Amino acid sequence: MLELKKGVDILLAVGGVANIADAKALFKSKLDASNLAKINTIKNEEALLKIANAISMCEPDNVFIISDKKEDAAYVKQQSLKRGEERNLAIKGHTIHFDLPEDQGRLVNQTFYIVNEDEDISSIAKKELRADSHSYIKENMKGIMHGLDMYVAFLNRGPVGAKAAVPALMITSSTYVQTSGDLLYRNVFSAFDSEVERCGTFFTNVHSQGTGRSEDVAKARIYMDRSWQTCYSTFCTYAGNTLLLKKGNHRFAVDRATYFKVEEELSEHMFITGMTGPGGRKTYFAGAAPSGCGKTTTAMVGTDFIGDDLAQIWIDDASGTVRAINPEAGIFGIVADVNQEGDPFLMKRLRHEGTTVIFSNVLIDENDKPRWTGDGDEAPTKGVNFQGEWFAGKKTADGKDILISHPNSRCTLSCEAIEIYNSEAAESADGVHIKVVSYSGRDSDTMPPVWVAKSMDAGVAIGASIVSAATATEVGATGVSRQPWANAPFIPGALGDYMDAQFKFFNSGKIKDKPIMAGLNYFLTEGARGGEGKKLLGEKKDVKVWLGWLELRANGDVDAIETPIGFIPLYEDLKKLFDGINKPYPKDLYDRQFSFYLDNIISRLNLQDAAFAKDERVPEKIFKIYAAQKTELVALRDKYGSIVSVKQLAEAAK
Repeated sequence: MLELKKGVDILLAVGGVANIADAKALFKSKLDASNLAKINTIKNEEALLKIANAISMCEPDNVFIISDKKEDAAYVKQQSLKRGEERNLAIKGHTIHFDLPEDQGRLVNQTFYIVNEDEDISSIAKKELRADSHSYIKENMKGIMHGLDMYVAFLNRGPVGAKAAVPALMITSSTYVQTSGDLLYRNVFSAFDSEVERCGTFFTNVHSQGTGRSEDVAKARIYMDRSWQTCYSTFCTYAGNTLLLKKGNHRFAVDRATYFKVEEELSEHMFITGMTGPGGRKTYFAGAAPSGCGKTTTAMVGTDFIGDDLAQIWIDDASGTVRAINPEAGIFGIVADVNQEGDPFLMKRLRHEGTTVIFSNVLIDENDKPRWTGDGDEAPTKGVNFQGEWFAGKKTADGKDILISHPNSRCTLSCEAIEIYNSEAAESADGVHIKVVSYSGRDSDTMPPVWVAKSMDAGVAIGASIVSAATATEVGATGVSRQPWANAPFIPGALGDYMDAQFKFFNSGKIKDKPIMAGLNYFLTEGARGGEGKKLLGEKKDVKVWLGWLELRANGDVDAIETPIGFIPLYEDLKKLFDGINKPYPKDLYDRQFSFYLDNIISRLNLQDAAFAKDERVPEKIFKIYAAQKTELVALRDKYGSIVSVKQLAEAAK
């Protein structure tokens, strides 16, 4: 369904460097002796042509090649401070970067896949024909780096040698993008050629903020050329739009898993963390959630943190286990509501010396301290944020209060800085053994806090059925929407193809130790469970209990109540886990959280049924799963009414 290297390679067409001899001649004319010596150590000719064409297209004043020596990264950091893309804060090693006011989240309406005439694409994705993208890039990227320097980095999406890791080129004129990349990815300058040989491919990314003016954001574009595995980004500064190894290359990795590594690999929008269970055993989780829905918090509830955003997953043929790596080596996390009570490990690094942190779009107070909504400190009275000077009570032109920080404010830091990071496991090419796969969204009124699928097929259906309220990570997004696998915005091809790959992976006969598959929901409200208002029925610290129960369930240590949608916990088991975090857990709260509001669940299934019916090549299996669950749920409703208590669920299961 996807053919690589099909159609015009736009980078080559605009750059015009067609052979390696011309590429080397260009390097000799554009690079100083030091940088020429560095680029001459790279032998992969395809990569050299990509770099040469980026130089020819963008026409930078200077080109800096970033090796894996510390002094190269230090030079870029110095340049970032000198040019004002970052500014030092009171704590040593901490800096602030402000994105443009119009560029505070993913520019979803300006993000496109470059497609060929007959190419399939996801029904929820935006696309542009290759000829139109070619015209835009030729008009807007030719000479876009006049007056700017180009930085070229050789990075890896995963530990060197890991089966699912993919190397990538990052080419940018932004020092902030480059310093962020230094924290988030592994520099593999010395191992780049061997990693490309192992993997068989590499990704290419070209970005420039251009003039960096607000008025240019309207013409910004973020392009993913699936056929040539090349991303382009123009006239924007927010890392979600510019740090293309992240969600741009994640899309290519999804394509790779969906079309070229079926029943071998998955590329998921998931945290990876380990929980220590009885006897000191380690149980590793991979969990999906849309951006802004608690992935980082959940990842750090574990005892062995690996990653908070993305996961490359594969089946190990020798052991028959499901393995995973974090393609990143750092965190680009939302700071809204990050505080000492809920996020102690992260807060230790955000409030004290000891590691490099780049803050973006938070408030900086008069003491050069970063502040954000929900940070747990006394409210500031004045400072500077991405909109300029701020003071308490400041309002917009239409009378709305201006928050101290943008809801999508971020912090960027290395995973190594986190106290519970298991660096040995995280940097191992073998990955970690995944025994729990979970899916969650921002669901206020339907699903219980935790449940486990009765089969692998039903587990795939949990992932396919995520629904979540919109968050501030996407500019212009509102309301509640479907978020299949929390990965839908990053699935380039037809959702049916992706779903088929999921079913084939989790039902593979190669898996000898099958993980359990589960749903999580932290966002049930009082109003949805017989009370009033939008106050949550739980709090951040409860996450440790839900994961703790899944750890026990994955290892066969606890029983459960069987229901039409899966297995739910027994009160006694949860009560012990809540005792372990020194929190009362009354029986009536358990009953409210785990009672089934059948009309809501059935409506949710009907929504998914109707939506997937509109997609191409959706496996018939998903409709059979939904139909079977609805039949059982309707039978429950006929017997007990629209609200079924846990006691009644247990009675029905006998």
